[in-house]
Amino acid sequence: MEEIKTPEGGSIIPVSIETEMQKSYIDYSMSVIVARALPDVRDGLKPVHRRILYSMEEKGLHAGGKTRKCATVVGDVLGSYHPHGDSSVYDALVRLGQHFSMRYMPITKQGNFGGIDGSPAAAYRYTEAKMSQIAEEMVKDIKKETVDFVPNFDDTKKEPTVLPAKIPFLLVNGSSGIAVGMATNMPPHNLNEIADAVCAYIDNPDISIDELCHFVKGPDFPTGGIIYGKTGIRQAYKTGRGKITIRGRFTIEVSKSGRESIIFTEIPYQVRTDDLCKKIGELARDKVIEGIDRVNDGSAGDDVRIEIGLKRGTIAKVVLNQLFSKTPLQSSFGIINLALVNGRPEVLSLKKLISCFVEHRQDVVTRRTQFELKKAEERAHILRALVKAIQNIDEVIKIIKESRNEEVAKNSLKDRFQFDDVQAQAIVDMRLGRLTSLEIEKLEAELKEVEALIEYLKDLLAHPEKILNIIKDETSEVAKKYGDKRRTDIVADEVEQINVEDLIKEEEMVVLISHLGYIKAVPASTYKSQGRGGKGSNSAKLVEDDFIKQVFVASNHDYVLFISTE
Repeated sequence: MEEIKTPEGGSIIPVSIETEMQKSYIDYSMSVIVARALPDVRDGLKPVHRRILYSMEEKGLHAGGKTRKCATVVGDVLGSYHPHGDSSVYDALVRLGQHFSMRYMPITKQGNFGGIDGSPAAAYRYTEAKMSQIAEEMVKDIKKETVDFVPNFDDTKKEPTVLPAKIPFLLVNGSSGIAVGMATNMPPHNLNEIADAVCAYIDNPDISIDELCHFVKGPDFPTGGIIYGKTGIRQAYKTGRGKITIRGRFTIEVSKSGRESIIFTEIPYQVRTDDLCKKIGELARDKVIEGIDRVNDGSAGDDVRIEIGLKRGTIAKVVLNQLFSKTPLQSSFGIINLALVNGRPEVLSLKKLISCFVEHRQDVVTRRTQFELKKAEERAHILRALVKAIQNIDEVIKIIKESRNEEVAKNSLKDRFQFDDVQAQAIVDMRLGRLTSLEIEKLEAELKEVEALIEYLKDLLAHPEKILNIIKDETSEVAKKYGDKRRTDIVADEVEQINVEDLIKEEEMVVLISHLGYIKAVPASTYKSQGRGGKGSNSAKLVEDDFIKQVFVASNHDYVLFISTE
């Protein structure tokens, strides 16, 4: 297609609509994949979460300080780093502070952040937040040139492309998101187990996934529950995809009157108690699940308590099997370990996830060491000049005193003692109080310490294996500080198949067989015997000239064998 000139001197370039739509959609897809929906494998954060934590660090909302209105945090993030809707930022902030969403919360909340019953958070003008200690570990050393910074959306500030992430955030907290043509659904894990696996990988980079599974037992959800079977876990760890079955944890209580109640104290991950109780109530009302007398949601705060009262004579196992088969009390979690690796989406095995974290920490610790070495060398450079000046203090004072101005004094010092500009400036800025013998000893002691530090840092940079040992120590340190016991139990056997017989309440049945071969089973409780002067059982309507030939009683769980001549 040729270019068309306009009367105003411009030009119109004809483009095929198919080509333009394809290009625009690809651009949109990549924007969603890279800049919104998928986490980075290094720090485990999506851009909005990373911007929230960095903005809070920038504003000084540390764990030891006071909380601030979430409206302020949302405004700072929107105005400086994330020019999208305020609801997207606030929703992300709220999730970071929910105990039932995050295994290790990076946000300390104040106010209503929503509940496990599905209730929404209060408006951001009412709630407050600050960083937790775990969040501080995520941004620690960020001012030591450990990560790259890029201009924000309007080129007024710089924002980090990734956080230093001392904690393997992606593995311990998981992530979920729907991009264009792909989705991620990563479960949380126990910090102690992940830290042990990281240390084992550092000790042996050739470690197998089966060996890593000795350390990482399986997902560890903030809401607890019980995982049935290890097949799906192993498959996910090896291929990046798998499916696991989770059940709620329950106990059975008996009242003084003898009635049983099923009490669920833990439910599957991402299940809300309000929706769950509504579902159970509807099934009980429609007689899909029989034997339920009442359903009460007594959940409060971090504690879950769903009480399902049973009618007298109801068998709890029958109701439980129906609950597991017909409600989210038994749920499947489809694992998709999809994350961005060097800006590209990739489905990752457990070993790859760990190796990417270790590589990121290697880069962070190396850059931190280089920064500290540079600062130490700069300080040593100044200290050497100060010590030399004090050793020749009379001459230094004479030079400064005879100089017309500061610039002349600096040049005279540089000529006499071969100081550079930085050293000369430090000398002319030196206070007279530092000329005491005690101050001279302090300077000499500090110089020795700084020189020892320089040797240590140079040795670290010359031996990468020592940097790996630092990563091991730091990972073990955060695990010791923030790690806790597993909340989710894992049962080796797969979840038992629900037996249809278990869904049927056992009762006695009266079986009637007629002369002509008709058979009917009637509950014993409703069976009506023949009355005086009657023509047959009231429980069976017989055809003309037919009559009951046999009657016997059996359980509705019993098996009956029939033999025919045909």
